[in-house]
Amino acid sequence: MSNCCVTLKGITRGCDTLMGGIEKVFIACFDDVTDVTVTDEVITAIVSSESAFKEFSFRKQTGSVTTNITKDEATGSTFYESDIVLQFAKQETAKRVEIGALAVGDLVVIVKDNNGTYWYFGKDFPVSLKEGAGETGTAFGDFNGYNLTLGDFAKELPYEVEEEAVKGLKTKA
Repeated sequence: MSNCCVTLKGITRGCDTLMGGIEKVFIACFDDVTDVTVTDEVITAIVSSESAFKEFSFRKQTGSVTTNITKDEATGSTFYESDIVLQFAKQETAKRVEIGALAVGDLVVIVKDNNGTYWYFGKDFPVSLKEGAGETGTAFGDFNGYNLTLGDFAKELPYEVEEEAVKGLKTKA
């Protein structure tokens, strides 16, 4: 008999209408976030330096988040790896400079999904740029711009963030 079990409560089937994808992200330097308050498994407050978070917007249906759960029975380890995939249309200097900063930064990311829910990445360890590419396309109708993947390793699944906690953090790019 195992001694490692938590009290399960079950998951009910939802009847809500929902939508995939993400709407926007807010990114700050990891060191600029000094405290995160978690109440009842939801982030209710974020303390950061003034104007630490910057908004990154992109076209509809070009951003996503995938979180993979990795568990190793032999070592007893479990961790969560999230990939935040973003696409920014049109190659241009201002975007090139921002991507250069993302490439060297230790980051915190708040994602707003298309259901209006905010998710926090970078609670345990800094988020970092995993990979990216700039492309011009070939034909007139091809994509021109940048594709980026930001990566987060965490001890737990991403936390939801109350909208009130995000309101004071947003700064337009």
